[in-house]
Amino acid sequence: MAEHLCEKSAVGLSSRATLTRPRVFRAVTLYLLNLALLLLAAACPAAHGQSVPKSLAERLGFARDAKLLIVHADDLGMTHSVNAASIKGLETGLVNSASIMVPCPWFPEIADYAKAHPETDFGLHLTLTSERVYYRWGPVASKDKVPSLVDQNGYFHLDWTESNRINPQEVEQELRAQLDKAIAMGVRPTHLDSHQYRLFTNGKELFQSLLRVAHDYKLPVFMVRDWFAERPYLEAALRPNDLVVDHTVTINPGVRPEKWADFYATAVKNLQPGVTVFIIHLGFDDEEMRAATRERDTWGAAWRQRDFDFFTSSGFNALLREQNIQLVTWRELAQSSK
Repeated sequence: MAEHLCEKSAVGLSSRATLTRPRVFRAVTLYLLNLALLLLAAACPAAHGQSVPKSLAERLGFARDAKLLIVHADDLGMTHSVNAASIKGLETGLVNSASIMVPCPWFPEIADYAKAHPETDFGLHLTLTSERVYYRWGPVASKDKVPSLVDQNGYFHLDWTESNRINPQEVEQELRAQLDKAIAMGVRPTHLDSHQYRLFTNGKELFQSLLRVAHDYKLPVFMVRDWFAERPYLEAALRPNDLVVDHTVTINPGVRPEKWADFYATAVKNLQPGVTVFIIHLGFDDEEMRAATRERDTWGAAWRQRDFDFFTSSGFNALLREQNIQLVTWRELAQSSK
């Protein structure tokens, strides 16, 4: 009898359990799911802050997907023609940054302008080659201190070959000499870049020489995220707080003169979110510029005139408005990282 009662009781309990367990299970599952979602929501802001640092655009006060552009003119100081065209471009506001070649003959003219216009975004176009056949320049440092950088006539080499054996210590000495001279003559550089990209494309030792100088003078270096895959030593050498822009655009010799404006218009229309730097070369197609660059057309007088014509045009201005592109400067980027 007792066994029968126990069996009936067990069957009854089992029957009730069959009815109630799914409800209890669902309730517990729902409770745990809600708790997990609450914990995840609470953790997400902290996790987001740790794993996704602010982009350059966000540090400047723009949305993460904003399209920001620096229109940067190279080679100031090379000739009077380059200086005059670049100053005119800067004064339109459409060209909003530039860099100066300290070793070049017309450096004093642009240094004077920079001193009188401290608000202008001038960097230094650190120069270690003299690529023109009949228009030459040499180091700021004493030639006997940087023998690997000069040819038999005391000018920078036309090009670098394996036989030159460029000495990284001499490179660093020359870079410091260029900076010191610029500062002594009233230039207050906002950034550093490299003429012909020599300091970026010739190995980690030269790049590290540049970084040491930049860090000592507390200046950002023109560095582009898109370069890292091809040259991993660039990213490896950087400090966490070193500035890195996202993209760069520069025209190449394969573009025909009649397609010049089309190339740039397409680049503007296809601009990606983030900070992009257009590297341009301004000058007038005048007698001086033609004489200085007469041995070849690349980056010559007509090339520079075409760049000037596009980047000072109402068409370029209209494109910037149509594409909702904001111009920013190296000065603003440097301030945002402090």
